[in-house]
Amino acid sequence: MIHAEGLRKRYGEVDALKGVDLDVPQGTVCGLLGPNGAGKTTMVRILTTLLRPDGGTARVAGCDVVADADRLRHRIGLAGQHAAVDELLTGRRNLVLFGRLYHLPRRTARRRADELLERFGLAEAANRPVKTYSGGMRRRLDLAASLIVAPPVLFLDEPTTGLDPRSRLALWDLLRELVSDGTTVLLTTQYLDEADRLADQIVVVDSGTVAASGSPYELKGKVGGGRVSIAFREVCDLSAGVEVVRGVLPGEPEIDRAERRLTVAVEDGAASLIRVAAALDAARIDVDDLGLRRPTLDEVFLQLTEVTEVNAA
Repeated sequence: MIHAEGLRKRYGEVDALKGVDLDVPQGTVCGLLGPNGAGKTTMVRILTTLLRPDGGTARVAGCDVVADADRLRHRIGLAGQHAAVDELLTGRRNLVLFGRLYHLPRRTARRRADELLERFGLAEAANRPVKTYSGGMRRRLDLAASLIVAPPVLFLDEPTTGLDPRSRLALWDLLRELVSDGTTVLLTTQYLDEADRLADQIVVVDSGTVAASGSPYELKGKVGGGRVSIAFREVCDLSAGVEVVRGVLPGEPEIDRAERRLTVAVEDGAASLIRVAAALDAARIDVDDLGLRRPTLDEVFLQLTEVTEVNAA
């Protein structure tokens, strides 16, 4: 549903995009990650016809983003970082207005507005001015507005910025429903746990290039097999445990004395965990917790962007 080859964009002396490729299958979520200034917003603006590329090609929902821009705008939805709704109008009148701007007949716009208000849990507040809505309600209304013509592709630019945890979880559930119905979503976010929970595919962009891409599981595998984590009952057990771990694992443990915990990177996952457990038992060292965890997406992101910065230097 989204295909780009060699996208380039230059602002003066700055190369915002340096030949980016992208493929997003139908009915999936692609998480677009990267530090500030990496080129994420430029890419979204090109894919949504708001900006012309300097080089390369891109097609969204079967339409060329340059040659078929007018037709494409009726096949995509876009929700930016800030809710683009009129605070003086009611929720219902906002959605009807968006429908009319898309040239829907008045009756169709009203029917579609009522459907979306119900789906997004805003029916009871439909006749209230938007200025009385909470932040989460405004975000849901903004997302509803982007779906007024039921687009097959939806672009979301940091949709949960500023929302409380409950509102974020509610919005995640709504996005999962949309994807299960066949909508394709391109999501930019600064919350890596959000990308981890929602995205089928993650593309990490840094300095205008793609640093890495793959599923969250695949990207986590790029930074090692996992981390063995051990919490000890007493500080003296921690000191003894460090020596035991050094004797059976090649990595150097990271020590947190306040939490009486050590963590060590391993390549062979469960096999290392079994060796550590056996060695601690043989040494009669008591532990409160012993486990194996995968690298977090935060660790993946930091390592990938650090590598890009070093290569650029």
